[in-house]
Amino acid sequence: MRIDSHQHFWRVARGDYSWMSPDDETLCRDYGPEDLRPLLDRHGIDRTILVQAAPTIAETQFMLAAAESAPFVAGIVGWADFAAPDAAQTIANLADNPLIVGFRPMVQDIADDDWLLRADLRGAFRALVERRLVFDALVLPRHLSRTLVTADRHPDLSVVVDHGAKPFIREGVLDPWRADMAALAARPNVVCKLSGLVTEAGPEWRTDDLRPYVDHLLRAFGPERLLWGSDWPVANLAGGYDRWRATTLDLIAGLSEAEKDAVLGGNAARIYLSERGRP
Repeated sequence: MRIDSHQHFWRVARGDYSWMSPDDETLCRDYGPEDLRPLLDRHGIDRTILVQAAPTIAETQFMLAAAESAPFVAGIVGWADFAAPDAAQTIANLADNPLIVGFRPMVQDIADDDWLLRADLRGAFRALVERRLVFDALVLPRHLSRTLVTADRHPDLSVVVDHGAKPFIREGVLDPWRADMAALAARPNVVCKLSGLVTEAGPEWRTDDLRPYVDHLLRAFGPERLLWGSDWPVANLAGGYDRWRATTLDLIAGLSEAEKDAVLGGNAARIYLSERGRP
């Protein structure tokens, strides 16, 4: 099975995508199942994980509704306010829908770099563990030491680092991201998405710009703990779905067929769908 572990839908008029510029002609338009389906068919991708793009419960409900007309969506990573007093109950209520496979606070957009270390988040993380839900870590390189503390505090929590933690590919900077990712990879409860790298490399990227970063992730996590994702439609900023998919196949060409199968779908099925999701 081939699984795209990271894609989005949005409807701009809903009004809660605060990160989206109205001047961005590529992203500031509606994207739905009818736009993604031809791409999945072209690449033989069977299922997807739909990921939140706005920090509201309303957007999570929007995604659940959108999935009704998108049978290829196997699971949804939603949003909840982890710092709210009722966070654990909110997570439990949303998780009554088996399509909810995880939650993603938008850490990269939170002003406090130490937010992940707050004591009042522990109830939310416990709720994820109790419900066998994944914590999608939308973090930047400066958050990696805090993500490591979170993984150690909650050893039963399944942590998925989105987009390789967005390394500075455009600038060609590997350190200290390289050492921090290796430290995270040493934790058995942490895996990483092979996604979102092209937008960090910029619109004029070449495969060789990405290779040192992908090679390091392969060495650190191994093919058994990397999950391929398109980050569509954000990937349209830097070449689009087709080019990123083709580049991925080039970058992992040295793996065995079994290892490729793991990166391109098997790992996502194990991490997200073994306990929950759409059959």
